[in-house]
This record gives sequence, structure tokens and C-alpha cells, in this order.
Amino acid sequence: MPLRKYTEFLPIIFNTILALSVLYAPQPLLPVLSHEFGISREAAAALTTVTFIPLALAPLAYGYLLETVSPIRVLKITVPLLAVTELCFAGTSSFALLMTIRLIQGLLVPAILTSLMTYLSERSSADTIQRTMAIYIAATIFGGFIGRATSGLISNLFGWRFSFLILAITLCIGFWTLFRLPEASGIKTTRPQPKALLEVLGRPAFLPIYLSIFCLFMVFSAVMNFLPFRLTELSNQANELRIGLMYSGYMMGIVTSLGAPKIISWVNSELKAIRIGLFCLGLTLIGLASNQIGLLFGMMFLFCGSMFLVHATASGLINQLAGSEHRGLTNGLYVAFYYAGGSIGSFVPGIIYRHCGWNGFLIALAIICGISYFCINKARLTTNNP
Repeated sequence: MPLRKYTEFLPIIFNTILALSVLYAPQPLLPVLSHEFGISREAAAALTTVTFIPLALAPLAYGYLLETVSPIRVLKITVPLLAVTELCFAGTSSFALLMTIRLIQGLLVPAILTSLMTYLSERSSADTIQRTMAIYIAATIFGGFIGRATSGLISNLFGWRFSFLILAITLCIGFWTLFRLPEASGIKTTRPQPKALLEVLGRPAFLPIYLSIFCLFMVFSAVMNFLPFRLTELSNQANELRIGLMYSGYMMGIVTSLGAPKIISWVNSELKAIRIGLFCLGLTLIGLASNQIGLLFGMMFLFCGSMFLVHATASGLINQLAGSEHRGLTNGLYVAFYYAGGSIGSFVPGIIYRHCGWNGFLIALAIICGISYFCINKARLTTNNP
């Protein structure tokens, strides 16, 4: 695909970054919010969980919707609504209201992400879909990092409310950029049929890949959500800025996601690339058992790099396998399984952490990582990929 074609996707990339920033901006601030509102760390972590729950369910509805409605039309409605929720988040003094706002965001963000993925897949050819989806995943990674890092920085300088005020303003800019996007001419609007869901899940390799992604993001979400509390255990100097910078490993995810097509070419198989990523992810859980903050900082680069190699490869593969049929539903299911794992991973491992400590927490995550690897091996039995 020519460079000019990729530059057409800049509004999509920008809005992808913003959507992920909204999703993860509260994460490095969880200890601060826990203290300000006088709540436990599990209750503070629920600010992530309550957003992931609708993220796990709503994409199915949006997948059906995108079989009929233009993704650009959906984006022009949901992006400004998301800006309004950020303004409300910045101004509230009630934790219950914060939870309600995050629940609403959990309904809006999957509409945005599913629309973005569908638009990109429809604007790409079979030869360029893997590279296009790698760029999309790189944008989600950057959004996850910049959302965490800037919220920590702004909170440290001006207070946590300013982090969300600035996000609201930036989302307004993102909404304006959407008017530069042409409609995706490849989209075929059809009346969605309930049986289409079973058709997608019944395709070879789809369900094993979806289940593997479910487990993958459960592990990733658990580490990302409870890492701030681990850091405050290890050091009394772990403020919002330093916690936010611990997510710098996200940047390695950009390298591996953009490099995913090259890695696939080296190993000659998408499924082999996914297995390599999962194996490396499991190894990093051993390193995360360290009490040395410097080593934890370094391990986060390998951890994030491994995770996003799997994510970029799997999302591109699932769109390749989908062909031209039911792309909205295919991507909706992908997002649903992904965030279903995230919703569980953002809360349940915290119970293990409380009762079994950090090492018990990591052992549980290693088992889940092994299940993800097992699912991909099952995919190998039902697909032509070696």
C-alpha cells in the first residue's frame, strides 16, 4: 500500500489513540483515587472492571449494527459523547458517579473500536490487511501508553481532574478530524441475521483464536491494573508520575506490532508467531516476581512486546480468514472476547493478590497464559497454517 494511502488513515489512528487513552487514563491514578475517595484498592480497580464489562458484551451488538450502518456514522455519534463523559468525570466528587461514567464509557469505547477496525479492514485489500491491522494495533498501544503516562504527569503537576479535562478537549479535536474521512466503499450493508454469529464462530480456527485472545488480555489486564499497587508496596516514592512511567514498556509493543508482518515472514506462519509471543509472555511473569523496581521496569518492555506481537498477529489473521463476509461481526467478536478477558483480569486476580500475595498472583496468571497457548495449539489442528 502506498504511503499516501496510509496517511488517509491518520484520523482513524488519532481517534484510536484517544479511545485507548480514555480507557486507561485512570489506571496510574488508582492509588490516588483510592485515597481521595476512601476506598479499597479492589474498589478503585473496579473503575477499570466496570468499563471492561460492557466492552465484553457491546461489540456483539455493534458488530451486527456495522453490518447495516456506516462505521463513520457511528464514530460521529460516539466520539463527541465520549468527550462529554470525560468532562463529567473531571467534575464529579462522587465515586458512585465515577463508576457510572466509566460504565457509560464502556458502552461507547467498543462502538468506536469496532467501527475503527471495520473501517480499516474494509479500506484494505487482502495483501495489505495484516500491515494495516498492525498499524492499528500500534495506535492502540501508543494510546494505552500515552493515556497512562500523560494522566500521571498532568495529575502530578495540576491534580487528577485536569487529566480528564484535557482528554475531553482532545476528543473534540478527534471528532473534527472524522469529517476528513471518505466512506468505505467496500462496505456492504445487509440485514444482519442472528445465525451469522454462529457462522463466524463455526469457521475453522476462529473460536480457538478468540479464546486465546480472551486469556491473553486477562493476563495483561491483571498485571497492568495491579502493578501500581505493587509499586506502592515496594517503594514509598511511587507517585502518579513514576507509576505512569512504568508503563513505558508499552512502546516496545509498537515495535513488535509493526514488526509482526516481518516476524510472520521469518517463521512462515501466523500461528507460530502467536505461540512465540505467548511463550515469551509466560517467561516475563517469572521476571515480574522480582522486588527490584529497575528489573520490573525492564521486564515490562518484554511483557508488552510479547503481548502486542500476539494481538497484532491475531487481529490481522482473523480479518484475513474472514474474507469479505461479516467483517463487522468478526471484529465485534474479537473485541468482545478481548475485553471479556480484560474485565475478569482487571478484578478477579486482585482477590488472589490479596490472599496469596504477588507471587501467587503471578502463578495464577502463568496458568492462564498456558491455557492461551493450548488454545492456539488447537487452532493449529483446524487450519492450514503449519
